[in-house]
Amino acid sequence: METRLGHCLFIIFSEWIWLLTTTSILGGTKAEVRCIPSCQLPLIAAFPRELSALDLSNFGDAPAEEFVGYTEGSPTDEKHNVAELTASEESSHKVQPRSGENDTNCLQKDAVNGHQKLSHPEVFAQSASDPSASNKTENGTGDGNSFYAKNGDVVVNEDGNVASWRRTRGARSAETWSGFRPEGGEDALVSDQEEFQLTSSTFAVTEDTAHNQAMVHWSGQNSSVILMLTKYYDFNSGRVTESSLWRSTDYGTTYEKLNEKVGMKTILSYLYVSPNNKRKIMLLTDPEVESSLLISLDEGASYQKHSLAFDILSLLFHPEQEDWILAYSHDQKLYVSVEFGRRWQLVHDSVVPNRFYWSRLGLDKEQGMIHLEISVSDGRSQYITCKLQNCSDGNKGKPFPGFIIPNSLVVQDEYVFIQVPVGGQSVHYVSYKRNAFYPMRLPKYTLPKDLQIISTDDNQVVAAIQDWHQNDSYNLYMSESRGLFFTLMLEDVVSSGGPEGNIMIDLYEVAGIKGVFLSNKVVENQVKTYITYNKGRDWRLLQAPTTDLQGNKVYCEQPYCSLHLHLHVSENPYTSGNIVSKDSAPGIIIASGVVGPELTNTNVSVFITSDAGNTWREVFQEEYSVFFLNQGGSLVAIRHTPLPIRHIWLSFDEGRNWDKYSFTSSPLYVDGVLGEPGEDTLIMTIFGHFSHRSEWQLVKIDFRSIFQQQCTSEDYLTWQLHNEGEVCIMGMKRIFQKLKANVRCVKARDQYISQMSDSCPCTEADFECDYGFERQTDGSCTPAFWFVPSATSRDCITGDSFLNTTGYRRALSNNCTEGSLVKYSPRRQKCPSQAPRGLQLFTSEGTLVATLGKNVTFLVFLEEGLGSMTSITVDFGDGTAISYVNISSIDDGVKHIYSKVGIYQVSATASNNLGLDRVMLYLHISCQLEQVQLSAPSVVVKNKAVNLTTALRPSNVGTVTYFWWFDNKTEPFVTLDGAISFTFSKEGSHTVTVQASVGNTVHQDQMRVAVYDYFRSHVLAFSSNLDELNPGVSEWREDIGRVVKSCMVQVTGISEDQLLVTVLPGLPTTAEIFIVPEKRARDRGTDEKWAHLDQLSQVLLSALNQDLIQFTLKPGVQVNVYATRLSPAPLVDSSDSGHSGTAVIMLVSVVLMGLAVFVIYKFKRKIPGMNTYTAEQPDKEQEVIPTVTSIAVPNPEGDKLTSLEHVDVQLDSKSRGYLPSHTDIKLSDEAPHVF
Repeated sequence: METRLGHCLFIIFSEWIWLLTTTSILGGTKAEVRCIPSCQLPLIAAFPRELSALDLSNFGDAPAEEFVGYTEGSPTDEKHNVAELTASEESSHKVQPRSGENDTNCLQKDAVNGHQKLSHPEVFAQSASDPSASNKTENGTGDGNSFYAKNGDVVVNEDGNVASWRRTRGARSAETWSGFRPEGGEDALVSDQEEFQLTSSTFAVTEDTAHNQAMVHWSGQNSSVILMLTKYYDFNSGRVTESSLWRSTDYGTTYEKLNEKVGMKTILSYLYVSPNNKRKIMLLTDPEVESSLLISLDEGASYQKHSLAFDILSLLFHPEQEDWILAYSHDQKLYVSVEFGRRWQLVHDSVVPNRFYWSRLGLDKEQGMIHLEISVSDGRSQYITCKLQNCSDGNKGKPFPGFIIPNSLVVQDEYVFIQVPVGGQSVHYVSYKRNAFYPMRLPKYTLPKDLQIISTDDNQVVAAIQDWHQNDSYNLYMSESRGLFFTLMLEDVVSSGGPEGNIMIDLYEVAGIKGVFLSNKVVENQVKTYITYNKGRDWRLLQAPTTDLQGNKVYCEQPYCSLHLHLHVSENPYTSGNIVSKDSAPGIIIASGVVGPELTNTNVSVFITSDAGNTWREVFQEEYSVFFLNQGGSLVAIRHTPLPIRHIWLSFDEGRNWDKYSFTSSPLYVDGVLGEPGEDTLIMTIFGHFSHRSEWQLVKIDFRSIFQQQCTSEDYLTWQLHNEGEVCIMGMKRIFQKLKANVRCVKARDQYISQMSDSCPCTEADFECDYGFERQTDGSCTPAFWFVPSATSRDCITGDSFLNTTGYRRALSNNCTEGSLVKYSPRRQKCPSQAPRGLQLFTSEGTLVATLGKNVTFLVFLEEGLGSMTSITVDFGDGTAISYVNISSIDDGVKHIYSKVGIYQVSATASNNLGLDRVMLYLHISCQLEQVQLSAPSVVVKNKAVNLTTALRPSNVGTVTYFWWFDNKTEPFVTLDGAISFTFSKEGSHTVTVQASVGNTVHQDQMRVAVYDYFRSHVLAFSSNLDELNPGVSEWREDIGRVVKSCMVQVTGISEDQLLVTVLPGLPTTAEIFIVPEKRARDRGTDEKWAHLDQLSQVLLSALNQDLIQFTLKPGVQVNVYATRLSPAPLVDSSDSGHSGTAVIMLVSVVLMGLAVFVIYKFKRKIPGMNTYTAEQPDKEQEVIPTVTSIAVPNPEGDKLTSLEHVDVQLDSKSRGYLPSHTDIKLSDEAPHVF
């Protein structure tokens, strides 16, 4: 009995072990990892302090894998193995409804607190960013929260108080850790930890079990409304086939399904919310089914449906007007609505993607103005401004008069940036406060391969520039207030490619404290993390923690060892760590990183600082997402694990201790977290599922129950910001308030901003080096070798005084007073009289070619000189000139129209009583070339030069460059003349191609030339009725030539391979017939070859003279073909032929007279004249005796034919259309007359 019982227990135990193993394998199945939004969000990787005592020696070999969110351990069923969370587009001003086409023009925000970070179109200054926060300056920020689940990916955004994460697994990964959990998942190892219960509720989306995508949106701050859009994405068809809309009015405790209100058959794709009025909701339908939108004005309670005539690709909400929206379509058209989408109006077409911006009140002339970059011909763009509902040509503004490089317009805060092509190079221009554009002045030998605008905060521009010698790094530069003059901020900052092809810069601005930045820099092939407290003037390494998580002392001495943090998204956006800070918790920074000589992706831990980066503590060694609660007064951490979890961790002492809280009774596979909008964040929603076959679960966690009371002044303590003991930072002493450790009270909404400050006396440390100066090892600023300090500046161009630099300039956000302020500050001086210097002149298009009859805009810039006393004269080179009393009069350029084509010398002269400066350029004025036509003989003699000519339409178009190709040669002959002489050295068919280039226009013509050793040719004329129907196109001439050749072959019996007919251009219509040797003629002697061609020529002329060659052009129009003695224009160089043109004519005349007498009195026959082309002149030729009896010769003075007497054999008049075959023709020994 005992044996049987033991056997049963063994079987049960074995089955239990097998079941647990199977569950672990299923739970550890990895989901697909990919990133949908263009801007990624932060995660914090860690494990709790109470787990730190465990042996981690076996974790060193774990693979370094990365995934997004919590879904790596999610079950593998299709509906839940597809989870993807992204920022809801409605919480932004610029929204991207197509995940694959997200706009990379986004402002970087701290993914946990919505803090604004350095940003620029296609540039991300740190690892976490918000795709919805694009166009910060123009559009502000929103308060909505959302996440979007699909395909096992988790990326969660919140605009305001954001819950988000992205996982980076090092050697000590959560997945490896899970191998030590034989019982109870996460609870097995922490059973001794005291567990607290949170107030929570769970809602199951039971009716949409099959749906595999979800978007959840929290309407706004102080709102209890949450909207959720679930969809079923069919991977086979590649489209969404089902959708459901859910709404909660009690912070997520319960949800109501709204499909009946939006239409049971309606398939929804995206959800947006007005950033200025959270009660206004917009839903887009799936364009694959229908193109329409649904609008709600009551926070999603009811909807009105409106049809769309276009598909929306992206939206841009106005920063102030809640109903004003710009919509960009798939066909590059921009639409506007001033009624929150109920009606739309076309603004402009050919708009460059993501290059449209709302105007800003106070900077732009009108509130309802739009800044646009539009595409024009030849791959160029133009910067224009349009009124809201009237973008006609008369209402368009052109802030910059010329063309710009495509995709270069950036409108951000007070600045407008463009790139202009000048002399084959890209020149960066900036406009400050919508004034005139000026070139950005970088250090002289900074030759940028790429320039990206990172930030325009604090009335200052931060730019990342990849210099000519850099590949994977950028240099950071900072400007003065106008964005004109830039000085070096930090060299060799790490960069990488982002998920959407954008550039990621390892630069992070710490929230809550102005002037504090973190950056990763390459130093001797090692990546190290540096921190600055004075906005880039001074940088230093981070001090490593004194002890590790186990309390062991850390031996780490700078500069050989320090703390390094992950700040960026690399080419693979899931491999880097993340960093989090918050405006409401100044001084607290949480980031993943390593301690050692350089930054690595292995053995990554989570570190926290409470004093803005002076000292750091290691808090986790496993991957966690950390969020701020209660306006930064508390922290909550959620573990990344492939297994379901029941607990989260809270800290009330800035991460020094963590308490374990249960949020659900059943373990949940977590897909994402959504926090309450705003700074309060006392309610969170965790999104996931219980098993691979269960429906979506929305778990609402209410943290309000763990906070006993409202905070009072006794619950706070103060701390002073310092940099390694130095308390004067950016010219101020700053003291902040924060909650005491372990105080559980609810912070009032305005208490987190409490701080005290006091200004400091200015010292040298408050000044950075001015433009053209460089900092030496002793800290002083001296002129760079290329810089010659000038007594004047650009201010003297437009005014009478200027600030004369001392080599130093105070940072714009520095608030120091007195002290050394006067010593280092520039001194205002009266502009001295000085001869002008550095005059520049170029066209607005950046080219040296312009079109006849169109305005040419010349831009004139003067680098130095007293503008009020310096006059400018522009000489256009065509006899006209214009003068201006000062340089400021021509900020918009000088316009001129040329009336004739040609090359003009344009000059600009700046002069005053002390001297002058002059600059010039040569401008090519041309008109549009419409056609080039190549003329050449169809048949030429081998080794004889032939003249090839061209005709242009119109004939006078300016300077033309001709490119000639012969056969398949890759290198052309280049000429400025439309004619060329060429010698063909081989027999056969050759291709001649010519291109005529005028300005940006190139036209081409091509023809084939046959080359032979010898041939005969005759000029043909046509009856006059053909001229009336000659359209003058090459295709028509080719068809006429083909018809004439066919008639000749049919009448004479000559092989078509030996006849070539070319109809010549022009009127009257003429042609040339070529008789070429047959292929087998190579075996014959020279005399025999010539005799044979003469024989064929006689046969052909006989047919022509007897009016046998004719064809029908169209019903009722019969065209006759005649032989003529007239020759076309000489196409062959006959200098070596032995016969000049005059000699041939005289010889023909003499021979004809002799022939007439000879025929009348003796032989009564005639030999017609013919043109002869030959490469060699035989010493003796055989006479050709035709067997035809009568030859009609056309009268050169008219169309009337003259009959000659019959000689040998009478040709029956009834047999017209037939001639004896040339094979029956007999040859005589008499020498022929050759013409």
